[in-house]
Amino acid sequence: MSAIEYEHIKTCKQTGARIGRLHTPHGTIDTPVFMPVGTLATVKSMTPEELAEIGSQIILSNTYHLWLRPGSDIIREAGGLHQFMNWDKPILTDSGGFQVFSLSERRKIEETGVHFRSHLDGSKLFLSPEGAMDIQHHLGSDIMMSFDECPPHPAEHGYVKDSIERTSRWAERGQNHHLKSGHDRKQALFGIVQGGEYTDLRAQSAKELAAMDFDGYSIGGLSVGEPKSIMYRVLEETMTYLPEHKPRYLMGVGSPDALIEGVIRGVDMFDCVLPTRIARNGTTMTSKGRVVVRNKKFERDFTPLDDSCDCYTCRNYTKAYLRHLFKTDEILGLRLTTYHNLYFLVKLMEDVRTAILNDNLMDFKEAFFESYGLNVENPKNF
Repeated sequence: MSAIEYEHIKTCKQTGARIGRLHTPHGTIDTPVFMPVGTLATVKSMTPEELAEIGSQIILSNTYHLWLRPGSDIIREAGGLHQFMNWDKPILTDSGGFQVFSLSERRKIEETGVHFRSHLDGSKLFLSPEGAMDIQHHLGSDIMMSFDECPPHPAEHGYVKDSIERTSRWAERGQNHHLKSGHDRKQALFGIVQGGEYTDLRAQSAKELAAMDFDGYSIGGLSVGEPKSIMYRVLEETMTYLPEHKPRYLMGVGSPDALIEGVIRGVDMFDCVLPTRIARNGTTMTSKGRVVVRNKKFERDFTPLDDSCDCYTCRNYTKAYLRHLFKTDEILGLRLTTYHNLYFLVKLMEDVRTAILNDNLMDFKEAFFESYGLNVENPKNF
């Protein structure tokens, strides 16, 4: 029996998007959902209480980084990641694969796993599919990821084919190790579909992983530099091969337009560092598009970031004050913009779920895109 269960609630008649519930050991998640990223067991500048306050249902943490610091053994001794960071809702951990493969100058791929050097001190390390499972077992996350190879973009067809076949072999090894450990009763495991922009390789990867009957399926290797038109095409093609009774997770995507387009194509779960990363530079998402509060034009603007937002930041502070905080390097500034951006995306997904229930997600998308400034020629206004 799986540690999680996906419950389908409704399909939008207008778009085919779906709404559901994902039942986990630490609570039920309404999907589709955006997951804030807490790489080092913390969503930067946010307390767990604030995350709960804005409506965050699940957060993501990073296997690779927590393995290096403070060490998965320390987190295990603390009682697991939930207790260590004082978060009582669900947690998803990635496998560390993306981080390892981003160290292209410091790694060597073998069938057994990957030899690489730490980005912190250059020390020699080795990570295997089984090792990635053991680390995540120590972390105690509700949802774990298989150890995969994330090919660069662009990459030749032959290279990507070899890569996805290795990823499938690694997925099977990791799954077998996970099942033998007995952790499958309290921790779910997702397979990760790869294949770059190649239709045949995405199909091959998805079919091979679906045959292994994972608890859910992630779509990796997208939002890595390819045009969004290619990402959307790959999503549509890949979804055909993934079981409808399992959750589907698009990794590393968090711009408002991509969230909505992903939901329309059948995605249930998303994560991205975008809202927190840009917030630390004074860039915010609002119902009227992007607002960069550092800009001088807001020096005497005594209105909220977003008149239609009821988050703590918008209820209590003005653009002029936020600009002042950033110009004087006050920590409160980035805390307030981070709070707002995460609230904005959590609320956006609530509105998307409501639109699905009302069978009008396409109408919602068109109105949102118009207001946000996404119907113009340059659609980069995240």
